Amino acid sequence: MARLERTEGSQDTGLAILEFGRAFPNEAIRALHVTADGGAVFVRLYDGKTGIMRNHRKHYACHVIQPGRVRVTPSGNPRGFSVDFLDVRSQNGEYVFATEQDAAEVSLWLLDNYVSPEDREAGKQEPAADRA
Repeated sequence: MARLERTEGSQDTGLAILEFGRAFPNEAIRALHVTADGGAVFVRLYDGKTGIMRNHRKHYACHVIQPGRVRVTPSGNPRGFSVDFLDVRSQNGEYVFATEQDAAEVSLWLLDNYVSPEDREAGKQEPAADRA
């Protein structure tokens, strides 16, 4: 199926949903964005986390990105960006999407994942000067 997808230029997101669900059965998928070449699918999960699924010819590598464990940098292409996954270096690379809007949305997912839960809670606390 993966070979057929690359040949015809279409991506079957249904297959991505099945494969990601098989790897992470307790994660509920909210949205998917496929890269322009079909080599990766970024997955937005209902609890706010982000995942990635990479096509490696005969298998798919699925990964849920842990908060604070990813770095996103702009690339020369407005439809893409570079990503460094601190926990899974094999997923590092430049990702290009069909549209700038898709790239922007996925980069926001990843940036949202950049903030750890502890940092979110610290940011919600009132500053000491305002507690008087």
